[in-house]
Amino acid sequence: MKINLLVIRTSNPEQLKEQYERLGFEFDYHKHGNGPFHYSADSNGFVLEIYPLSKSMEKADNSLRLGFEIKNLKSKINELKNSDWKILSDIKETEWGLVALIQDLDERKIELKNI
Repeated sequence: MKINLLVIRTSNPEQLKEQYERLGFEFDYHKHGNGPFHYSADSNGFVLEIYPLSKSMEKADNSLRLGFEIKNLKSKINELKNSDWKILSDIKETEWGLVALIQDLDERKIELKNI
């Protein structure tokens, strides 16, 4: 089994899209049927979608923790330090390799692992 879709919601889809683009995602803006317009990025069969909050939501769910493998972790972290990403933990050697922990605008934690 492998994950192929993740939908996150936010009060500011445009700003969150720009933030995730700094990680390397490339988004399209579209909608399905009567659903809301949203951003969608496909990376090697994994689809990340950014939707606006639903009417019943007051704020984004920030309990979700994400993890992405990226190339050139050191240069990416240096780039993110000069952006709106919050660096929670700089690069550390772990039993899983080089890992850093960042936080998006909705306070979701994202683990970046060097490949």
